[in-house]
Amino acid sequence: MSKANEGDWVQVHYMGKLVNGEIFDQSNGRPPLEFQIGGGQVIPGFEQATIGMDIGESKSIHIPSDEAYGPYEQDMVITVDRGEFPPSVDPMIGQPLQIQQQDGNVVIVTVKAVTESHVTLDANHPLAGEDLTFDIELVGISQEPTMDHGCPGCHQDNDQCCDQGQCDHDHHH
Repeated sequence: MSKANEGDWVQVHYMGKLVNGEIFDQSNGRPPLEFQIGGGQVIPGFEQATIGMDIGESKSIHIPSDEAYGPYEQDMVITVDRGEFPPSVDPMIGQPLQIQQQDGNVVIVTVKAVTESHVTLDANHPLAGEDLTFDIELVGISQEPTMDHGCPGCHQDNDQCCDQGQCDHDHHH
């Protein structure tokens, strides 16, 4: 039986947990997550954990925040005048929003606080600063992708998934 190596496409089932045991994401009830080892489609610690695994093998891995979504950066939290929002937008705490930067890049932010005059936005990934634990099971290895990869892990076109903040996976592009 071959082991997963750099360059292979792997299919894994997983359950992601925070240090306190709270499950933040899992593939249960969905097709397995497929990615190419070395392709940078998932967080580095997750990708590295699959190297050397056999099909059918399971393991639990701990990924420190610097190998996951990085540290929480306070400078990625900004407060803006509520008047900068169109009248049709009523920001609510926890709501994800897309903000277009001056250079044209789109950033997904989360509304952290709302007052009559200001809105606080956080551009950190929701899991930034968190150490993570994943239970993973390698269910397939191939030399080519076996699923649609418009959005790794979502099996949808990027325009209808991650770019619109609708992706329910915690993966890194």
